[in-house]
Amino acid sequence: MGKINSTKSAIYCLSLIAMIVSYNQASVIDVKTEGAKGDGVTNDTPAIMNAWKKACAGAPPSSLLLPPGTYMAFPPFVLSGPCKGPIEIKATGATIKAPPELEKFQTTDTWIRINYIDRLTMTGGTLDGQGHGSWRNANCKNCQKPVNLGLGFVKNSLFKDVTSLNSKYFHIHMQGCDNTKLEHLTLDAPADSVNTDGIHIGPTNGLNITNSIIKTGDDCISFGDGSTNIRVEKVTCGPGHGISVGSLGKNPNEKPVERIWIKNCTIVGTDNGVRIKTWPGSYPGKVNDVHFEDIVMDKVANPIIIDQNYCAGRVCQKNVPSQVKITNVSFRNIKGTSKTQVALKLNCSAGSPCDNVELADINLTYSGGQVTATSRCANVKPKLVGQIIPPACPFNAPKPYNSLM
Repeated sequence: MGKINSTKSAIYCLSLIAMIVSYNQASVIDVKTEGAKGDGVTNDTPAIMNAWKKACAGAPPSSLLLPPGTYMAFPPFVLSGPCKGPIEIKATGATIKAPPELEKFQTTDTWIRINYIDRLTMTGGTLDGQGHGSWRNANCKNCQKPVNLGLGFVKNSLFKDVTSLNSKYFHIHMQGCDNTKLEHLTLDAPADSVNTDGIHIGPTNGLNITNSIIKTGDDCISFGDGSTNIRVEKVTCGPGHGISVGSLGKNPNEKPVERIWIKNCTIVGTDNGVRIKTWPGSYPGKVNDVHFEDIVMDKVANPIIIDQNYCAGRVCQKNVPSQVKITNVSFRNIKGTSKTQVALKLNCSAGSPCDNVELADINLTYSGGQVTATSRCANVKPKLVGQIIPPACPFNAPKPYNSLM
């Protein structure tokens, strides 16, 4: 019996040693060992991608290391999985710069693309899209304005302390990124930059966005069809167009947007505050279980808005009601100042009125003078809880569909 126990103990010890050795041999690949210069001039994309391939194929947990420096990176810039196990991108102190010329993006709609990875952690790094020249560039007919960072099917992952600057188009576009967290992000572009949405979310189930600062020329966060089980908390938004569900109904067979919570956020100087927007004459769709709570508005135009007559940059059927059904939406404890006298605007579809909309503890004052803030509503009968300033929906009779816009 003693020999058997001794043998088991020896086997256990050898296994433990093997595990420790394996852990200590986890792959840490420095991009500079693969030839990256980090001088802000040399195209370091090939070196970074080679380093990624080695880290991805290495013994888990593996890491890709970008030491402090400035890395010029031309497209195509693609980091793909699947990898052997958990993997980390360590980029604290590193700045990656896109070429400013839009002509270099004729074959891609994304500058940095990360695809098909499970359990990725990205810590630090500044992604500088150098987009100033592209926001109004009409000279390159075959060029696409690229997203700074495209995430496709990156699941069970964490992005922390990442900065995106001056994207030529969206800062971050996400699709299929289930059970992922975005923490302490800084997304920054001027108010007059064109279509620089902060985070656009496509079909994704389970996403947390917290403790972030977003300054853009478009929506700070936008929820496209198929966005489900998403929480946004402690985000400061502005300048930009606010936090928006939609626009929805533009395309056939869009998936529902459901179970969205936006809580404890501050919105400053934006063109809209918290918004749901759908196209008139739309395809059928569904918005359900969406909640905006504990929001501070600071000189925001249209602080609270449902707009089912949304029409931007295209010919719309404005007299044809939206077919997107909005149900179970709440606006709770929203306070601050409005740049527009109409501080609360609920313009629901005449063909499919909003159901079960709640307004609770609203206090919005007009910042533009001595007149008081007002509200406008169509095709909705909200439930009112607590004090509502301005008084909500004083005339609730159905109205012509485009009567509010």
